[in-house]
Amino acid sequence: MTSAPTCSAPLSTDVAVIGAGPVGMFQVFQLGLQGLRSHLIDALPHLGGQCAELYPDKPIYDIPGIPVCTGAELVQRLRQQMAPFAPTLHLGQQVQTLVQEDDGQWLLGTSTGTTLRAKAVVIAAGVGSFVPKAVKVDGIDALVGHSVHYHPADLARLPLRGQQVLVHGGDELAVQAAIDALAQAPASVTLMHRREVFTAPEALLAQLQAHQAAGRIRVLAAQPLALQADGTALQALDVSLPDGSPHSLPVQQWLVFQGISPKLGPVAEWGLELVKKQLPVDTGTFVTEAPGIYAVGDINHYPGKRKLIVCGFHEATLAAFSIAEYLTDKPVLLQYTTSSSHLQSLLGVAPSAA
Repeated sequence: MTSAPTCSAPLSTDVAVIGAGPVGMFQVFQLGLQGLRSHLIDALPHLGGQCAELYPDKPIYDIPGIPVCTGAELVQRLRQQMAPFAPTLHLGQQVQTLVQEDDGQWLLGTSTGTTLRAKAVVIAAGVGSFVPKAVKVDGIDALVGHSVHYHPADLARLPLRGQQVLVHGGDELAVQAAIDALAQAPASVTLMHRREVFTAPEALLAQLQAHQAAGRIRVLAAQPLALQADGTALQALDVSLPDGSPHSLPVQQWLVFQGISPKLGPVAEWGLELVKKQLPVDTGTFVTEAPGIYAVGDINHYPGKRKLIVCGFHEATLAAFSIAEYLTDKPVLLQYTTSSSHLQSLLGVAPSAA
């Protein structure tokens, strides 16, 4: 798997898969078995969708052949499964535009300026794109990407050295970010939440307490009221303390971990038929009303639909066969990974003994 740099020149692929949750990841695997190259796009900065973001440590009991695994474990297994097909990843990007070109191919544009030309598109966006919850403070939008950062995936890429850093949030991601920020040699690190109670593993909380006791991380119970900035440079944050008194906190870099929420987003603007914010599909092919665009997982709709991961796996399998036939205009020969030397070669495994 490779992460593609953002660029303006169109990248070409067989299939663009929108949504890197479990179903989108399995879709890449099934497309790979058909010999099709994939680019995988997701608004989150990591693979896994809901599994990784909402319940990474919670048990899942209804995955075939796996009596129990956590959301994070399932994502890791799916990552390993699709690895032989080396999909190109476009993470932390939301698909904004989807337009069909004269030759029937689809041109996708993302929020970071990436353009991608694909022969077919699979929408595996679940209940929509998961986007960070925005802080409601006047003037904050102009600072995003400069001195305000929502759910940053790599702190090493941020200008934290010598800066007064504020990490805002109360979950495991926020606690980990506050600890990780210390490695970037900031002038100070403050971890702010509405109360001095954090939801994180005990081992991580013990690390936080040790850094707090040593004076390396300040923990502050407060809520933001207003910001002070010079252009795109944040200078301070006015906050309200638990007793209601105001306080001005010097801040130069603000890392926000206030959770995420699903939004249908630009899908509603692509001209595709929607039924209750879902895409109707043909259950034999999982194609939408637009030839070349398919929908699998929670984003699609058909009679008897059940929003289960295992159902999404079934849909991705049939969609891959359908896409292969659509692109070649020929029936696809059914082969089995247990006996097909061709599929085993694609997977990079030794042929099974006869």
